[in-house]
Amino acid sequence: MKASDLFVKALENEGVEYIFGIPGEENLDLLESLRKSKQIKLILTRHEQGAGFMAATYGRLTGKVGVCISTLGPGATNFATAAAYAQLGGMPIMMITGQKPIKKSKQGRFQIVDIVGMMKPMTKYAKQIVNGNNIPSMVRDAFKIATTERPGAVHLELPEDIAAEEAEDNIYPVKNFRYPYAGKTAILEAVKRIEKAKRPLLLVGAGANRRRIGDALTNFVNETGIPFFSTQMGKGVIDENHKLCLSTAALSKDDFIHCAIERADLIINVGHDVIEKPPFFMENKPDATKVIHVNYFPSEVDDTYFPQMDLIGDIASNMQQITYAISKQEHWDFDYYVRMADEIRTRLSKYFGDTRFPILPQRAVRTIRQTLDEEDIVTLDNGVYKIWFARNYRCAKPNTLLLDNALATMGAGLPSGMAAKMVNPDKKVVAVCGDGGFMMNSQELETAVRLGLDLTVIILNDNAYGMIKWKQTGMGFDTFGLDLGNPDFVKYAESYGATGHRPESCEEFEKTLTECVNGKGVHLIDLAVDYSLNHSILNELLAKKQCLL
Repeated sequence: MKASDLFVKALENEGVEYIFGIPGEENLDLLESLRKSKQIKLILTRHEQGAGFMAATYGRLTGKVGVCISTLGPGATNFATAAAYAQLGGMPIMMITGQKPIKKSKQGRFQIVDIVGMMKPMTKYAKQIVNGNNIPSMVRDAFKIATTERPGAVHLELPEDIAAEEAEDNIYPVKNFRYPYAGKTAILEAVKRIEKAKRPLLLVGAGANRRRIGDALTNFVNETGIPFFSTQMGKGVIDENHKLCLSTAALSKDDFIHCAIERADLIINVGHDVIEKPPFFMENKPDATKVIHVNYFPSEVDDTYFPQMDLIGDIASNMQQITYAISKQEHWDFDYYVRMADEIRTRLSKYFGDTRFPILPQRAVRTIRQTLDEEDIVTLDNGVYKIWFARNYRCAKPNTLLLDNALATMGAGLPSGMAAKMVNPDKKVVAVCGDGGFMMNSQELETAVRLGLDLTVIILNDNAYGMIKWKQTGMGFDTFGLDLGNPDFVKYAESYGATGHRPESCEEFEKTLTECVNGKGVHLIDLAVDYSLNHSILNELLAKKQCLL
């Protein structure tokens, strides 16, 4: 059979449903093979970066490999940010790029870039296919590598002449695998350390979100009574409405949550690694807080993170074994944590009822949380509002707030929302973007309309790159070089066939949002936001906080 047909058959064998992207001249054999597939649907996007973000989000939500396609050269280089986004974020993704013929070509070096060489530092696996007979084994190998811990990005380059040649049909069966768990000795050592501690504290990171191990961790908390908090990408693994939830480490230091972290003498750190921005900083002192690293892979020594014990293997199994073996200790003292949990809830809710307009981010977050059900999904782009969502948006379910605290790239919010809706058509999905991040892939509005998605997009509009403005102010610099001029977002949305809205009050925003998430089609809400309190709260108030409860 033709090699491109064999490639599609290998993808079908892996259960691929969608391929996102923009084909080019060098992909035409593969495109024809895709046309004949009864299983795989091509999702044509407006930019390769948007396709990559959609594929990565598909992988994040399903645990399966999201697949995207581009041509050679400029199309393939547009995958670079999406590759890094998936690789750092632990999202399984395969990028397929085209290339000029490698056996005989009369086009010289036209459009040729060493894409495989470019991809190698940003992926777990990057190879060029030089023989059509190798396609089945390379696809199987790439998919296995993409999904094993840590999940991430893989890349295959399919040259034009290889795609057109004849190859043998030799598809490899997909074999499931299970992760080992730690031995009895390691489990008992971890139990001993936890029982010996006076104020142990559980931290839930992104790795716990990937494998749906919320039941095991919830049972651990309920059985031991040990309070918990999460990283930004670990939100919702355990219901954040739980009475023992201390909130999320939205900042690395100087938040109210750090009052509790500083009291802990042992942190049970489940599913976190140093790729995600640190939720706290470790100190290399004899009397400093100790850390047990619970993950699929060993910890890496870093200035901010150097655990005293690694518990390696399947997280759910290891936490279940700890729960079976551990006993509540009379000397455990969680009184401060309990009081801190109440204090944090009180502090964070201060501006929930504020009616000023442009709207405060705290009020916007509260409105969105009250409007959506616990199963619904919010995707975020990257901006200062991400901190307010991390602190104030309590998640009851895993992967219901999709934010990126690894690469932390702009431009992913809208494509992520589109993929989330495709994977979860029965859930309401809201994509929240800053005006800067939205414009980086705003053209995908047309894709969303063409796909017939029911999607709400909220633009938090401050006519500036607000995150950097906040950082600029915090460093004592004058505001410079960060103000924008935006289009009329309502007319912009309408030009793509979406419906635009521009509320003029908090009450109107609440009403508009309710109508949009319960309506049909793509809706865009241009929401003016007031970030004037960012510096006074996040830089000044928190740095001067008192932890004397």
